[in-house]
Amino acid sequence: MTTPDEKLYSRLDFGFARFLGERSHLQGESRIRFENLLLQLSAQQSSGHSCIALSPEDEAVSKASGLSSSNELTPLIIEQHRLYLHRYWQYEQKLAEKLKALSNKIFALNEADKLLDCYFPVIDNAIDWQKQAAKCALTQGLTIITGGPGTGKTTTVVKILALLQETSTSVLHMALAAPTGKAAMRLQESIAKNKAELPCSPLIKARIPESVTTLHRLLGPRPFSPYFRHCAEKPLPYDLLVVDESSMVDLALMSKLVDALKPGARLILLGDKDQLASVESGAVLADLTLSLPNQTVELIKSHRFQGAIKILADAVNKQQAEQAWQLLTQNNNETSLLTDDPIDYIVANYSHYLQLIKSSADFLSIFNAFNQFQVLCSNRHGSNAVTDINQRVEQQLFKLNKINLSGQWYAGRPIMITANNPGLQLFNGDVGLCIQDPDSEGQLRVFFFRGDGSIKKLQPARIEACETVYAMTIHKSQGSEFENILIILPDHSNPVLSKELLYTAITRAKTQVKMISKESVFKTAITHKVQRHSGLAEKLLE
Repeated sequence: MTTPDEKLYSRLDFGFARFLGERSHLQGESRIRFENLLLQLSAQQSSGHSCIALSPEDEAVSKASGLSSSNELTPLIIEQHRLYLHRYWQYEQKLAEKLKALSNKIFALNEADKLLDCYFPVIDNAIDWQKQAAKCALTQGLTIITGGPGTGKTTTVVKILALLQETSTSVLHMALAAPTGKAAMRLQESIAKNKAELPCSPLIKARIPESVTTLHRLLGPRPFSPYFRHCAEKPLPYDLLVVDESSMVDLALMSKLVDALKPGARLILLGDKDQLASVESGAVLADLTLSLPNQTVELIKSHRFQGAIKILADAVNKQQAEQAWQLLTQNNNETSLLTDDPIDYIVANYSHYLQLIKSSADFLSIFNAFNQFQVLCSNRHGSNAVTDINQRVEQQLFKLNKINLSGQWYAGRPIMITANNPGLQLFNGDVGLCIQDPDSEGQLRVFFFRGDGSIKKLQPARIEACETVYAMTIHKSQGSEFENILIILPDHSNPVLSKELLYTAITRAKTQVKMISKESVFKTAITHKVQRHSGLAEKLLE
């Protein structure tokens, strides 16, 4: 039996394997084999897989351990030659059961064809996929609308909300949610913009909600607990729930969310199936689009995402490495490699934001200026990674007298929350800006722009888990949109790099994409497609 490579596993992985190994019925070679299997399970769980595949030999050892079963209260579950931690098997099982019930729920259309034609007038003989998505949402309990940037997912869902209100015999109570504060803000802006253009009465428009919340706030987190206030025993009070950026929702959160729907409620999931899967376990949206074709509508035509950025994103998504690299080396205004000093380039792009802070501009102007530009890195640690770039940018800004680095907190410091804090209503991924507060005699406060349009400000000392965010990981940028971005890849290939990672990064930009990368690293990333081990799709197909 080979000794496991310590570089591949964390101390937690080894501790977990040893803990369960000591409590198994196994000894000798069988015990060593079982602990090696547990190491893999723990490590794969941390990498986003909800289970691991079992060989016949590994399955026999797992069954002999006395710690696994097919559905009993054992720490491990074996199902269809897959090994799970019990909790994640239960998440998958419950989610599959609930989604099957939702997908089997059918509603009468009530002769809404004329209404559909009113909201989606016939332009040519091509299939109107937005109209097909609306028809699906009117007749089914579960609707999944997927598509790339600019394909009209939120435009379509606003029309769906109006159609549902028009065809309902009573007022429907609706909720709109997204995984992060930034994604919630984007959805809220889109809802408000598109609602005004609806071909319906002011009464119907008034019944369409504009406020968008995060999923954590919607469900009501319980402090120091993985559970939420809303669950099957205390369901959400809504007849319809719309979730944007669903690709970011992990297995555990999606299971808890669907479990909290009240009987008879409808669910609409919006997202781009080609983006990165969630940071935590599972690839739920990808599994659903694969296994529920009758509930899934893919919007194909892009209405606003055009030009070189779209061509580059499509080439990356189709794994056309040579074509994608050529687009970058042509050095057009939209997509190009950065040849200037990266730190000088980053500092120049944040100069307007910092100047507004010095001139005591209003927070909304400062917030909008900050979102004009963002640095996106593939990795958190190492050369040209998030920590490295943030430190170098701060030092250069200090050297140029643009910030005062006398302490951890300074006017202009952008931060990202890195751990949920339900007590302060701060959640992982929330971005705040530290500026002087005119209402507190110029004292430093951290301002957060909420999804509902409100502004929250806190004393810096109250914020514990956060990091400076001139640069952020591509994972953390999901759900956000910036005018211009700089993507920085490492000097050498690593397991984090993938075509999904690059596609997600590129599609964050509206106007310009600059990139720092070696040709070999860029092309290798495009050839790597992420595959996550899961049994969800198989359960839904049964």
